[in-house]
Amino acid sequence: MAAVLVLTLLAQWPLIANPGYFSHDELQWAAAAAPLTGPVQWVGWFETGVFQFRPLTFNLWLWLSQHLFERPPLFHAVLVAAGAVNAALLAGLLRRLGATPRAALLAALAFALGPYAMYVHGWVGTIGDVIWLGCALLIGWLATAPRVRRWPLALGAALLMLLALLAKESALSIPALLAVACVLDRPRAAWRWAFIGAALPALAYVVLRFGVLAGAAGGGDAAYAWSPGHLPLRWLEYLVYLPQVSMFEVSSSLNRGFGDTRFIVSALLWLALLAGLLRAGWRWALGWLAGSVAALGPVLVLGTAYNQYAYGFAAFAAGLMACAWPQLARWARAVAVLLAVLALWHGVNVMRQMREVGEIQAVFSPALAEVLRDEPGPALRLRPSPDADAWIFQRLTHEVPHYRGIAIGERVRLVAPGEAADFTIQADGNLVRCHHVEPPGRATCAPL
Repeated sequence: MAAVLVLTLLAQWPLIANPGYFSHDELQWAAAAAPLTGPVQWVGWFETGVFQFRPLTFNLWLWLSQHLFERPPLFHAVLVAAGAVNAALLAGLLRRLGATPRAALLAALAFALGPYAMYVHGWVGTIGDVIWLGCALLIGWLATAPRVRRWPLALGAALLMLLALLAKESALSIPALLAVACVLDRPRAAWRWAFIGAALPALAYVVLRFGVLAGAAGGGDAAYAWSPGHLPLRWLEYLVYLPQVSMFEVSSSLNRGFGDTRFIVSALLWLALLAGLLRAGWRWALGWLAGSVAALGPVLVLGTAYNQYAYGFAAFAAGLMACAWPQLARWARAVAVLLAVLALWHGVNVMRQMREVGEIQAVFSPALAEVLRDEPGPALRLRPSPDADAWIFQRLTHEVPHYRGIAIGERVRLVAPGEAADFTIQADGNLVRCHHVEPPGRATCAPL
């Protein structure tokens, strides 16, 4: 476990040393943690009528933003360290389940350094995902403890489940994963008591929040508008994303269609792995199919797939392969190794992209605040340069109330390449003022 912890921290040092942030929500919560007027508005612990009922996550986020936002490496260190602890917990749990030391070590590292975990550990906005998976792993530790008693186990599982639900709705995957564990590790009766303990608060949560969650099906936000019909497509997206090493976000993994070579190769690799598990025993293949659905369960019905939603799936997939390893044929092991190598390669690419966005934000947000300090007029028009990634700046300006005491809100508007602009955003985040000249519609730009 110690080796996993240290190796994960070392491998993810570029995430820790990131000088900036990834998206708008980090800037929004920093603004909420340091309001221009009035006290901090903490999130209510019993406001179950809101769609995103995550009081543990949001209050922790506010508190961390108050103390660490101006020192991004420290903020990132918290997320990476928590993720490294999850990887170490996974390695220890796999050893208890009978995996060899080498298999447990490599599986935990494949999880921690794959694209899903890199994305989660590099984005402050995914605190809830780190918490709920940590709770799930701790329940696994309780269930595999020697001489564990039934009722203390059930109570511990219930308390950890409640903590996970206060962090994020995705924790509803925990009882489903425990049910899969009951099948895969049938002789261990403790799994059944852990399932009972976790299922009761999960059931109460669904009953309490059913109206709010059901109402999202017809809501205006397409990303959260759910339907059972989304399930097969979302599940497929999460699978084929992992081997596509150049893909940054999972929502783009099917953009090229089912006839794309990369999609076909990815699908064939997963089918080969499933065949290898089936050859090792039907329970392994069934466990893989059921477990992957269980780990992703609550998010498979949503309208859009997001990387952080597959954090638990990545841990489950790595863990199952470590446990099944002794029963796999040589060719099936080769397929598993190839998928692991592709996952690590993909993870490095995601880490590099997260770091690049952070470096841009560390330049862009202060530059924008400086300009807005001296520009009291109408909305500032910003035009990304042709070599800049416009999506980065769309996120970094989306509904951010203020930055370092400078109001932003509706004072900034991104314009299309052909439109007139007050400033051009360079690829590195710097702003260049545009000086309008004749004929109308043409302009020259000069650095500030």
